[in-house]
Amino acid sequence: MPIRYVFVYLLYLCVMREGKVEYMAKENISVLMDEKRVFTPSKESVENTNVKQWMEKHNIKTLDELYKKGGDWQWFWDEISKDLVEWYRPYKKVVEWNPPWVKWFVGAEYNIVHDALDKHVKTWRKNKVAFIYEGEPGEVKKYTYNDLYIEVNKMANALKKLGVKKGDRVGIYLPMVPELPIAMLACAKIGAVHSVVFSGFSALAFRDRVNDCEAKVVFTCDSFYRRGKKVQLKKQADEAVENAPSVKHVIVCKRTGDTVSWNEGRDIWWDDAIKDMPKECETEHLDANDPLFFLYTSGTTGKPKGIIHAHGGYAVGTSYTLKWVFDMKEEDIWWCAADIGWITGHSYIVYAPLILGATSVLYEGAPDWPQPDRWWDIIERYGVTLLYTSPTSIRSFMRQGEEWPDKHDLSTLRLLGSVGEPINPEAWMWYYKVIGKEHCQIMDTWWQTETGHFVISPLPLTPLKPGSATRPLPGLSAEVFNEEGKPIQNAGGNLVLTHPWPGMLRGIYKNPDRYQETYWSKFDNTYLAGDVTRKDSDGFFWIQGRADDVLNVSGHRIGNSEVESALVSHPLVAEAAVIGKPHEIKGESIASFVVLRKGTTPSEELKKQLREHVGKEMGKIARPDEIWFVNDVPKTRSGKIMRRVIRAKAMGNDVGDTSTLANPEAVDGLSKGQ
Repeated sequence: MPIRYVFVYLLYLCVMREGKVEYMAKENISVLMDEKRVFTPSKESVENTNVKQWMEKHNIKTLDELYKKGGDWQWFWDEISKDLVEWYRPYKKVVEWNPPWVKWFVGAEYNIVHDALDKHVKTWRKNKVAFIYEGEPGEVKKYTYNDLYIEVNKMANALKKLGVKKGDRVGIYLPMVPELPIAMLACAKIGAVHSVVFSGFSALAFRDRVNDCEAKVVFTCDSFYRRGKKVQLKKQADEAVENAPSVKHVIVCKRTGDTVSWNEGRDIWWDDAIKDMPKECETEHLDANDPLFFLYTSGTTGKPKGIIHAHGGYAVGTSYTLKWVFDMKEEDIWWCAADIGWITGHSYIVYAPLILGATSVLYEGAPDWPQPDRWWDIIERYGVTLLYTSPTSIRSFMRQGEEWPDKHDLSTLRLLGSVGEPINPEAWMWYYKVIGKEHCQIMDTWWQTETGHFVISPLPLTPLKPGSATRPLPGLSAEVFNEEGKPIQNAGGNLVLTHPWPGMLRGIYKNPDRYQETYWSKFDNTYLAGDVTRKDSDGFFWIQGRADDVLNVSGHRIGNSEVESALVSHPLVAEAAVIGKPHEIKGESIASFVVLRKGTTPSEELKKQLREHVGKEMGKIARPDEIWFVNDVPKTRSGKIMRRVIRAKAMGNDVGDTSTLANPEAVDGLSKGQ
C-alpha cells in the first residue's frame, strides 16, 4: 500500500476515535473512495429516533437484526403501512406480484389527499404551518394545513366545474410557487391524474408531454422570477397548447402581474376559477392502485417516458422513507431544496412531508441570488433542521468559499441529505464540516423517478462511508449483478432491485412493451436500474453513474463520476465534468472540463498536475487525454451535469434543447475553454 494511503487511513483512525471526521481538503490531503473509512454515528443521534422507537416496539435489538427482519418484506410493509396511512377500506392482500406487473395493498380504498390534508384538519395540526413560502424577491407567506385544505378544495371544485373527472389528465407547468402543490393536490382529490412539467422546460418539451398524456386542462402562470429576471411562462404555455388539441382550458396563476396574451373561452385566471367555490370538497374514494400522477423522464431513445405512480403504495413508501431516513419529528423544519417539477419535489416537498404533518420551506429562486448566502440566510431565519440538496449545489457552494455559510448561524441543522447523483467524498466532507459543523450525519440517498422514493440510503443509526449511499433500506432489496445475472462484489456491475417495493412505477403510459423492455428484460423478474455500481465487502453500495455514462477505455469500464471525483479531490478543482470521445485505438478517450477554485490561474502545468493526480487516484488508464478549463459546466436545475450536452458540444454536434439547463450560458463557455 502506498505510504500516503497509510497516512490517510491512520489519520482517519485518530479522528474517528474522537467521533469526528476532519475536512481534509484544506490540508491538501486527498480524500479517497476507500471503503475502510467509516463514520460511526454519535450516541445522541441514535437514541430516540423514529427507527429506534420502531425497533423497540417490535423487540428488535440491533441494526443487523432490523435489516434481516426487513427481508421478510411483505410482513414489513404490512407493519409499516399501519403506522403511516389511513385507508377508507382496508386491504385484503399486501401485494400481488405478476412480473413485471404489481398491485400493492390490494382491495383497499384510498386517496393520498386524505393523509396529506383531510386527516390533519381534524386535529391540532389544523393550525400548524405546512409551507413557509419565500419568493425570490423576498416576500414570505405561510400556509397552515387548514389554509392548504381550503385552497385545494376550492380548486378541486373549480376543476370539477370545468368537467375534469376521475382518470382525466391535467398538465401543470408552474414554477416553485404555492399554487403548484395546491394544483397537484386538487387533481388528486378528485381522482384526476396530474402531470407536472418542470417550468424550465421549453414550450416544445411541454407540448410533447401534454400531448402524450392528453391533458384536458393545463395550469401555468403569467411569469416568474429567476436570478432577478422574469421568465415569461404563459407565453411558452400558449405556444405549447396551440398544437395540443386535448387541452380545453388553461388556468393562469398571477405571479408577477405581467400583462399576458389571452384566449377568451380557453384561458381562466386562477382567482376567477376559484371565486365563489365552496371551501369543502369530498375526497374521491379510489382504488389504492389507481394512478396518482405521470412524470416524464428522459429515455435513451430521446422520447420521454411517462412514468406512472399510484396512490396507495407511493404514499406508504414515501412517508416511510422520509420518516425513517431523516427522522422527521413534529418540531422539525424540513427543506428539500429541489424543484417540484422532478420526482424529488413530488415525493419530498409535496406528498411525504404533508402525510407526516411536517412544516416545509418552499423557495422560488436561485440558491445564490442576490448573494451566495441566500440558502444559509433562509436556514438561519426559519430555523431549518433538516436540509436535502444535491452534490452539485454543495460543490457550487464549496467554490464560493466558506465565508458565506460562516456568516450565518446554522446550529439548528441536525441532519443533512444528498440526492441526484453520487456525492464525491470531498463534497461530503465539506458539507459535513462547513454546513453541519461536524454534528450532522449525511443521508446520501439513491433512488430514481421510477422507484418513487429512497431505496439505498443510510438510517440515522447507520455507519457512514463518505461517497457511499450505504445499504438498501429495510424492506427493500438491491444487488449488483454481472452480465450473467450473478451477484458480484468489489467490481462494477448492474444495479438491480430483486423484489417489488411500494412506491415503484406501475408502467409507462401507453407503452407497456417499453416498460417491460427497459426495466425487466435483462434479468428474470428483476428490475434493472441502469446504474453501474460496486458493492463492497461490507455490503455498502457505491453508485458509479449511469450505464450509458460509463467510459470504455481500452476495454476498461470507468465511471464518469469516478474520474470527476478524482479531479475534484485535487485542492485547486471546484467541479469537473467528464465525457468519452471516440478513439481509434482505445475505443474512447477521456475529455474533462474543469472548473477551478476561485483565484486559481489555469496553466498547462496545472493540466499536467491534474492528469498525474487522476493517475495516482485511479490508475494511468483513467488519466484524461484532454483537460479544458471552463467557468462552469452545463447542469439541470436539479443539479445534474448534462454530459449529453457537453459531449455534443465537444464533438461539434447540435446540442439540442437546452431549456432545461439552469445555466445555458455554460454551453457556449465550453468552446472558450483553455
